[in-house]
Amino acid sequence: METPRYENASQASRIYFLPNLMTAGNLFCGFTAIMLCVEAKFTARIEMIDTLNYAVQKTPAQLYEKAVWFILAGVLFDSLDGRLARLGGQESLFGKEFDSLADIVTFGIAPALLAMFLLLSPTQDMPVYRLIGWIVSFFYLACSAIRLARFNVITSPLLKPDERLPKYDFLGLPVPAAAGTLASLVMVMNRLPPSLVPATTLILPPFLFIVALLMVSTIHYPSFKHIDWNTRIRVQGLVLCLLAIVLIYQFHYFAIAGIFVSYLLYGIVRHFFRRRGQESVPENLD
Repeated sequence: METPRYENASQASRIYFLPNLMTAGNLFCGFTAIMLCVEAKFTARIEMIDTLNYAVQKTPAQLYEKAVWFILAGVLFDSLDGRLARLGGQESLFGKEFDSLADIVTFGIAPALLAMFLLLSPTQDMPVYRLIGWIVSFFYLACSAIRLARFNVITSPLLKPDERLPKYDFLGLPVPAAAGTLASLVMVMNRLPPSLVPATTLILPPFLFIVALLMVSTIHYPSFKHIDWNTRIRVQGLVLCLLAIVLIYQFHYFAIAGIFVSYLLYGIVRHFFRRRGQESVPENLD
């Protein structure tokens, strides 16, 4: 993993406009998503207390879905800031730290609140289930913070490059992918028949726990950092990209969730086959 070197603090703390503007957009999306989650939670309580004397402008489901879209928009901003910095040769230690702080808001706190308010505490009469919701949501937030801290450590300019670390892969599931997976599943749940929502809600706590563990795991996930204007692609890859565009256009929310879940599963399956291949290689006997 290549890490830029800096000669002094002034060089490391340079603030480049376009990359940091994208990071600020990411932070804005995270803050707005948090505000929408809080507003949706209070709206739900007001509806339960007095549905006759309070005119609700937007339902909690609509507010939660707006929060989901802001989280997904944060994923887009996060993918743009680093790419703009690399393309323009404008990487700085300030931008790296600013990006991590924005990520913990958009992809750590916002999804944890979304899970707690919408998915993990659907009713007020299940205290044990609500306790599980608190624990799993905080566990997800803690793992996302640990994942970001580990990334900052292994890419620190104070350390010598380690050949054992992946050059074009992420170590562990990236926090934007984890948040995108959760957010896209919320959109799918909003479109399921009401009879299926309780069942899917019960499945989500263990799923969220697994996603949190994947963030702090040593499984390699593709970073796509090596893709630029000069990158070539095979015909099969081009067909798959066109197919993904068609699926998103045709099936919208289900296709977006499918892409995030496929990315999550891809890392696990590739890790399994790599380990299996290493174990099958015979050792050299002297």
